[in-house]
Amino acid sequence: MTDCTTTKVEFSSLKRRKVEAEFSGGEITSDGGALLLRAADHQLGLMKRVSDVIEDPRRQELVQHSQLSMLRQRVYGVALGYEDLNDHQTLRSDSAIQTAVDRIGWLASAPTLCRLENSASREGAVAIHQVMIEQFIDSFDTPPKELILDFDATDDPIHGDQEGRFFHGYYDHYCFLPLYVFCGDQLLVSYLRPSNIDGAKHSWAILSLLVKRLRQQWPTVKIIFRGDSGFCRHRILSWCERNNVDFVVGLAGNSRLKEKSNDLRILSEGLYKYTKQKQREFDSFRYDAKSWSKQRRVIAKAEYSHRGEMENQIKEQQMQLLADRTSASYWWANQWRVLLSSLAYILLEHIRRTALKKSELASAQVWTIRLKLLKVGGIILRNTRCIRLLLSSSYPYQVLFQQVATQLQPRPG
Repeated sequence: MTDCTTTKVEFSSLKRRKVEAEFSGGEITSDGGALLLRAADHQLGLMKRVSDVIEDPRRQELVQHSQLSMLRQRVYGVALGYEDLNDHQTLRSDSAIQTAVDRIGWLASAPTLCRLENSASREGAVAIHQVMIEQFIDSFDTPPKELILDFDATDDPIHGDQEGRFFHGYYDHYCFLPLYVFCGDQLLVSYLRPSNIDGAKHSWAILSLLVKRLRQQWPTVKIIFRGDSGFCRHRILSWCERNNVDFVVGLAGNSRLKEKSNDLRILSEGLYKYTKQKQREFDSFRYDAKSWSKQRRVIAKAEYSHRGEMENQIKEQQMQLLADRTSASYWWANQWRVLLSSLAYILLEHIRRTALKKSELASAQVWTIRLKLLKVGGIILRNTRCIRLLLSSSYPYQVLFQQVATQLQPRPG
């Protein structure tokens, strides 16, 4: 156990009995569900793949903590909600997390994990993205007929003097401008960028690389590029047309577009007032923007509806998996942190998509899965023959936990 003060915390009495607490319970964990992360990772082989493609420059004969175990320690920690390296000063002695990481004994300290973080490089970031894309491809048992690639950028506020720090006029603060690419709920790209650029910067190159790899695997798959008006760039649209990639992108409003869609807005508003139900009405027309070399079909949509799913997925990354914890001094260390959050998302999305399919948590967000499946209290008993995790008898999701664990058993072959 970590040496720490065991000062008692006193609460109001209950029927003349003292109520007090202290952190001296011994081999007890609040993260019993970390073993589900371990099972998902072993089933996918995700962190092993990542470790295999990243160079480890250390002298291996002097290494106490393997690169693989440190990667697992950090990614599992993010999935469990621990945003700070300092958290691992005490978490390193948690027997449940040690078992999840496949170690018996202390895990890496915060300074050791910090050295790993600061060794991040461009080559490592590219290699991890390649693993993420291959993982996406491997998730299909049969070739898909259609893939919709959703591109979106978001602001990542920063509050220090990090490398690549710039002020963004639209967001009105200093921030990074990461680019995310999702296909459905699956994450393919989480690319950190400075904010002094156009929001579509590098999107064309990333789209080109993705299409090339996906069509190499599935030559006949239909690919659709989708994004908001920030991605409506002539170069991107022209490339899509030349390479048989369909696209659906937003158009920034102007007087011409408003005039052409005015009747549709009036119709949608009238139907809503009459039915009191959400309305979604469509129309189409030809349009020629000044920056385009030809006319293109524009679809007008007038609706009363919820926010798009892409924004919810980014919220899971930024808020629930701590991808906005980019407070490292160096650029590639911050890209590393974004990728760690992405890997944690892939593990949790795999659990949601496969083990939680048709369950009450089939569409749950990350923090709900964390609260109901990962944050489970238990006592750890270890000897030379067995590691037993005695989870709380009053845990309300015991049946679901057992079902998920069964679904995450290693696949045959």
